[in-house]
Amino acid sequence: MATWAELDAAEPEIAEAGRRLLFHPGVGFGYLATVRADGSPQVHPVMPLIAKGRLEVFVVPSPKLDDLRRDGRYALHSSQTADVDDEFCVEGRTEVVEGAERRAAALAAHPASVGDDHVLVELGIDRALWAHYSKPPSWPPVYRSWRARA
Repeated sequence: MATWAELDAAEPEIAEAGRRLLFHPGVGFGYLATVRADGSPQVHPVMPLIAKGRLEVFVVPSPKLDDLRRDGRYALHSSQTADVDDEFCVEGRTEVVEGAERRAAALAAHPASVGDDHVLVELGIDRALWAHYSKPPSWPPVYRSWRARA
């Protein structure tokens, strides 16, 4: 798995498009897909953040957190702003983050208040995909993708 910084270094245009789409309302917003214990998908709205070159989310104790701890596979998707119809998705595996220094950096990068019970989770990136639609929106979009090295 790669970090956001590695994606940004390898494919800055994809990373910048992802940053614009994930943070277009001024705060992070996307839909996080996880895998339930029975194997079915589940989707949750989340507020991602980038701190010290890592893509992370704070997660309350919940079935979503249980999914991430048990399986770890995820996909995070965000789409269109008021002036762009693009889409962005990252996929990979998660890791629960321990340590006061990483938590402090994430709290500093997060625009909302976070409770002590919120768990910091890093979204390791295996693949990033950007779908770019020209103006006016046309079909098909131009796809750009990146895969982390194994």
